[in-house]
Amino acid sequence: MVFSSALAFGLLLATFYASLAHLLLRGGGLRLLLFILASWIGFGLGEGIGDVLNITALSLGPTNVLTATIGSVLAILTAAILSGRSADAAEF
Repeated sequence: MVFSSALAFGLLLATFYASLAHLLLRGGGLRLLLFILASWIGFGLGEGIGDVLNITALSLGPTNVLTATIGSVLAILTAAILSGRSADAAEF
């Protein structure tokens, strides 16, 4: 298996989005893991959709950053809505 720099960049960027969402929305460790997993999946789906539709706006090398970011954000928002907000996360 070849671990390309584009894959590493995508995982890093998706993890950053998930971490930022966790910082803004608060939550426990399991919610962070949920956000990371959702962000990775959304990033991959967004990248694939961008390739299929041949969208090249904001491409950085082989990575279609615009559509991948949109997919990642949508997946994180979906995960945040479906996971709800726990009682201990409401306290700060």
